[in-house]
Amino acid sequence: MKIIIAGAGEVGYHLAKQLSSEAHDISVIDIDPAHLDRTNSTTDVMTILGSSTSIRILEKAKVEKTDLVVAVTSSESVNINTAIIAKKLGAQKTIARVSSAEYVSEDYRQMFKSIGIDHLIYPEELAAFEVVKLIERAAATDVLEFEDGRLSLIGIKLDKSVPVLRMSMKEASEKFGSTEFRIVAIHRGMKTIIPSGEDIFLPNDQVFVITTHEGVDEMIKLSGKEDTKLQNIMILGGGKIGRKTAKLLENVVNIKLIESDSDKTADLADYLQRTLVIHGDGRDIDLLAQEGIIDMDAFIAVTNDAETNIITCLMAKHLGVSKTIAQVDNVDYIPLTQTIGLDSLINQKLITANNITRFIRKADIVSLATLQGIDAEVLEYVVKPKSQILKGPVSTLKFPGNSILGGYVRDNTGHIVKGDTVFKVDDKVVVFTLPDAISKVEKFFS
Repeated sequence: MKIIIAGAGEVGYHLAKQLSSEAHDISVIDIDPAHLDRTNSTTDVMTILGSSTSIRILEKAKVEKTDLVVAVTSSESVNINTAIIAKKLGAQKTIARVSSAEYVSEDYRQMFKSIGIDHLIYPEELAAFEVVKLIERAAATDVLEFEDGRLSLIGIKLDKSVPVLRMSMKEASEKFGSTEFRIVAIHRGMKTIIPSGEDIFLPNDQVFVITTHEGVDEMIKLSGKEDTKLQNIMILGGGKIGRKTAKLLENVVNIKLIESDSDKTADLADYLQRTLVIHGDGRDIDLLAQEGIIDMDAFIAVTNDAETNIITCLMAKHLGVSKTIAQVDNVDYIPLTQTIGLDSLINQKLITANNITRFIRKADIVSLATLQGIDAEVLEYVVKPKSQILKGPVSTLKFPGNSILGGYVRDNTGHIVKGDTVFKVDDKVVVFTLPDAISKVEKFFS
């Protein structure tokens, strides 16, 4: 597939990095030479210095032969104009990143499509949806859903109360064999492990499990965290993410939202009907104590400052809050946050890049996602006729090391992969793999 990415900032850079290993023909356009230098140093793509709204620059990138143009610069107007112009010049499909919530409304979708924009991406809304998923699955550090929830990948942090602690995978499987789940990865310290039957579960391991829709609640129960119910939530930061998160949750839980900007506080108080909006500095521990942080079940820090989000979540954790979620947009901090005690983190740039990959259709890949802070990728394939994956039961396939078959969807029903599983054409299969095994995995589905 030929793809043009307009903008080599964090979103464009990570998108190029994700896709460059997938044998796509990618061109990246940016007006900042430093952004292009970074992209060149870590990806195998063509970079073009200039404005993506320039017809000359787009023609240089061969826009007329392009399957997809993704406009993800920091400027909403540049992204919209890039998509419109690219479409008129012959691009097959266009995606534009926007910063206005009203643009992604269903009311205007057809209007934007009529002027040449096939899809709009609003990162702050995607991040808010991610937070809501983590709140709904209170025990999970990560939640990914496939095929409308028919399969789910959940991450669970193992504490001292977990029944499987110090068991091997084989022992856990024998003890809980009736449960529809498959453990596909263990993140320990700074290392990601694709487990074998002999691997032992240790305290503070972050375990990733594929399960069916019916198995999610049972998996949470096995983690020892089935009683985790989040009813009282404090949100720090009334920006776009905090605002949207509160709106999505305020009818089902009790929310206190702290915002330091007085004008924004007044606007939030009008917009949110059932949320208590507080004007103050969320870094002030006295304020947090006064507002009852010790009675909170969850603390969500989504200010524009990553350090503030991390520090306040650690404060909340120290004060006994059971679930903390921090927005961390500096990707260099992501591995650190996994080791210092934060429950979950969100990075809207990586979330946006992952969401865009849903529109990248290789012959046999349905979707690709990257878990934040984890050196692994989750791939969803459609089984094609004559694929190697059809040659026999899973136990005989000699599937590549550093990768594992998790689950599959057949006839709209989710299933967990077992040794005697035999795939059929059109099955949708979820694979968890380390980067060095992706090319070998692809051969089984090509």
